Amino acid sequence: MGRYVARRLLQMIPVFFGTTLLIFMMVYSLPGDPVAGLFGDKGTDPATLAKLRHEYGLDLPILQQYWNYISNILFHFDFGQQIRSGREITDVLGSAFPVTLRLALLAFTIEIVLGLALGIVAGLKAGKLADNLILVLTLLIISVPVFVLGFIVKTVFAFQLGWIAPNVSNDETWGELIAPAIVLGSLSLAYVARLTRTSMAENLRADYVRTAVAKGLPKRRVIGVHLMRNSMIPVVTFLGTDIGALMGGAVVTEGIFNVKGVGGLIYESIIRREGLTVVGVVTVLVVVYLIASLLVDLLYAVMDPRIRYA
Repeated sequence: MGRYVARRLLQMIPVFFGTTLLIFMMVYSLPGDPVAGLFGDKGTDPATLAKLRHEYGLDLPILQQYWNYISNILFHFDFGQQIRSGREITDVLGSAFPVTLRLALLAFTIEIVLGLALGIVAGLKAGKLADNLILVLTLLIISVPVFVLGFIVKTVFAFQLGWIAPNVSNDETWGELIAPAIVLGSLSLAYVARLTRTSMAENLRADYVRTAVAKGLPKRRVIGVHLMRNSMIPVVTFLGTDIGALMGGAVVTEGIFNVKGVGGLIYESIIRREGLTVVGVVTVLVVVYLIASLLVDLLYAVMDPRIRYA
C-alpha cells in the first residue's frame, strides 16, 4: 500500500504541472491587456504601460512567467498580486474559498444522503412503482438547468413563501447556505441516485448475493455488507471527483444567491482580466481533484477486499 501511495504521489507531479501550465497559457492567450484596462477609455502613454508591464512581469516570455508563478507558489506560497486592487491573491483566495468550501460540503452531504437513499430504494424495488417514480424525478432534475432551478427555488421559497432569504448575507451561516446547496448539488444528486440504482439492481442478480441468501443470512446483512460494498464502487468514483466539480461549478449558483465565494471571484477576475487570480483558483482546484482521486483509489481496497495495491 505504501509503495502504491508513493507511486501515485509521483504521478501527481506531472499532472499538476501540466494542468497548471495549460490553464496559465489559456488565460494569458485571451484578448485584452489587463494593464491597459487600468486606465479605461482614457488610456495613457506607452512608456507608463511598458513600465507597469515590466513591474508585473508581463513583458517576459510566457514560459518564464509561468516558472516565476509556479516557483513562487511552491517555495513561498505566494500567488502574486491583483493588478487592479493590489491585494495579495492569497488573501483573496483565503476569503473566498472557505465560503465555497462550506457551500460545496453542504451540497456534497445533501447529494450523498438523498442520492444514496433514492438510489437504494430504486435498486431494491427495480421495475416497481417506487423505482419508476424515482427515475422520473431524477430525469426531471437532470433536464432542468441549474440557473433555471436556482431562480425557481429563489422565486418560490424566498419571494412567494418567504421561507428563505433571497440573498445570502455576509455572515454566510449554514442555514442561509441550505437553499443554494440544494440547487448546487441537485444535478449530482440525480446522478448519484441513478448510479446507485443501476449498480444495486445489477448486483442483486449476482451469484454472491444469491449465495448469501441461500446461506440464510439476514436480509440486512446481505444488503448492508455484501450488496452495498460492491455496488458503491462506481458511486464512490463519481463522488470523488464531484467535490472539486462542486467548488468549480458554483459560479451560477453563487451569482443567483449572492454568495461571496469562488464563483463570484472567478467571474470578476475574468471580466477584469485578472489572470493570476483565475490561475490561482484553478491551481487550488487541481490540488483538490488530485487528493480526491487518491482517496477514492484507496477506498476501493476498503470496499472490495479483492482489490489489493502493491
